[in-house]
Parts: sequence; C-alpha cells; structure tokens
Amino acid sequence: MTRGRAILFAALAVAGALSAGGFSPGAAPAHSLLVRSEPGRSATVTRAPERVRLWFSERIEPAYATLSVWSEAGTQVDAGDAAVDSNDPAILSVSTPTLGPGRYTARFRVLSVDGHVVESSFAFTVKAAAR
Repeated sequence: MTRGRAILFAALAVAGALSAGGFSPGAAPAHSLLVRSEPGRSATVTRAPERVRLWFSERIEPAYATLSVWSEAGTQVDAGDAAVDSNDPAILSVSTPTLGPGRYTARFRVLSVDGHVVESSFAFTVKAAAR
C-alpha cells in the first residue's frame, strides 16, 4: 500500500468511527438560543408589557434561569418573579407591572440542558400612546 493510500484509509477509518459514535458534522449539541421575545429586540411599543417573555430553541434549566428588566437610569424595574413556564420549559418570563415611557434593557442568563450558559441582553422602548 502506498503512503497516500494508507493516509486516506486511516482518515476514512477515523471518519467512519466518529460518525458511528454520533460525532458527525452537525451533530454537535445545540445551545438554547433566544428565538423570540415580547417585546422584541429593539422594539418600540405604545403599550407597556405586563410581562417580558423570552422563547428559547430548547428547554432551559429553571434553577439557573434569570431575567431582569432595567431602566435607562440603571434601576431594576421588574417584579423579581422571573420563572420558566411550567407548561413550556423553553419560555422564561418576568412581570413588569410599572413600566412608563422610556427605554429598557432586558438581561437574561440561562443554562441549556446541554450544560452551556447563554447570557445576553436587548433593549426595547415604551413610547407614550398617542392621544
């Protein structure tokens, strides 16, 4: 067997062994990605939301999920009741009972069921409703 064929044979053998063990390209574990939010990222709404809700691509670990909402002045304005939905463990929400007009930042940190931490934030604006 030539050196080139030996290398090719070895590479194919390794690739076959890895794919048989579930390690094919694209089989890497997925992290919980934020797929949707209410209000949306950079959204401007005319009615203040009663809750900020986040939808993730897979279930998240409730014991390690946090979500908070902050005013432009740096004050936490949510009710402190962030929780993963008992009916859908891919939804995290927090009450926001007293939001007036202004710009707010939602900050979240979740642990995916695959063990990876996802942490991010996004802003949204509450605009006074036209009269």
